[in-house]
Amino acid sequence: MKKIFSSKKPIFIAEISCNHNGKLSNAKKLILLAKRSGADLVKLQTYTPDTMTINVKNKFFKIKSGLWKGKNLWSLYSKSQTPFNWQKILFDYAKKIGITCFSTPFDETAVDLLENLNCPFYKISSFEMTDVRLIKKIAQTRKPLIISTGTSSLKEISLAYKTAKKYGAKKIVLLYCVSNYPAKINDFNLNNIKILQKKFKCKIGLSDHSTDSSVMIGAIALGALFVEKHIALPGQKTGFDIKFSLRGNDIKNFINLMHNTHQLVSKQQFVRNDTEKANKFFRKSIFVVENIKKNEKFNEKNIKIIRPGVGLEPIYFDKILGKKSKKNLKRGTPFKKEFY
Repeated sequence: MKKIFSSKKPIFIAEISCNHNGKLSNAKKLILLAKRSGADLVKLQTYTPDTMTINVKNKFFKIKSGLWKGKNLWSLYSKSQTPFNWQKILFDYAKKIGITCFSTPFDETAVDLLENLNCPFYKISSFEMTDVRLIKKIAQTRKPLIISTGTSSLKEISLAYKTAKKYGAKKIVLLYCVSNYPAKINDFNLNNIKILQKKFKCKIGLSDHSTDSSVMIGAIALGALFVEKHIALPGQKTGFDIKFSLRGNDIKNFINLMHNTHQLVSKQQFVRNDTEKANKFFRKSIFVVENIKKNEKFNEKNIKIIRPGVGLEPIYFDKILGKKSKKNLKRGTPFKKEFY
């Protein structure tokens, strides 16, 4: 756990969500896929339809827009839940195969369940970020807390952050998130990552519901150190979250791209890689281009700035012109300071 929250390299969170499509065997396959793809963490969601909402089918409980338009909330959650009686099975399975599992609890009873399973840390979803009672309950476990910030103002994020700190959360990570499903490129303002870094002085990450890896690349370049992405099985075509999920080999490729991007931007000084040194050969330098006798003056005909770069640097050329040679020089000799 310490390694996760102290890591200077980005951490990938594989979100299973409801892509198990109601089958425990699929949930296990997703955890195994996360492990084999190189994910650092795998995450569940812990709720039932009755802990999320109530079973009423009037207009107030009907989703009015987006991917799940027209669906009733209770009905949606009854089909998308990862049942409470699966949770221990999945935590145990993750431990068995060697990947850390944690969860997003959506109410206080879910926190109690997860505490009994020794959940190592927690995540607050974007839509629960204003539920200060839930944040307080989780913070009192004194475990690290990851908070998604979709739909929220800076004032709301600040309240959630302060509540978590006040009630005991030792480590807090804020995830910049756009709560559209899927989220389009023009929905994002990645400069919000810098704003969150400056205001809250904690690690910042990205909860990514887009279908374009450029969002992750931009986020990593701006300093994001956690990336959460929904995953699905190879070839999977159905599921409530399938339209913004990574499938099969795409997960490993995405994680590799994440690490490669971080490597490209992680050096904070202007430095050149040692592998470039050999290619200084292709620079220009000063060369003797005609045979020159001792005491003969250097001019633009007998010395030139040409490739390769094994002679004296071009900056000395004008200084050398008109000076006398101290020795006989052959055509094709790299120029040296001791020649004049």
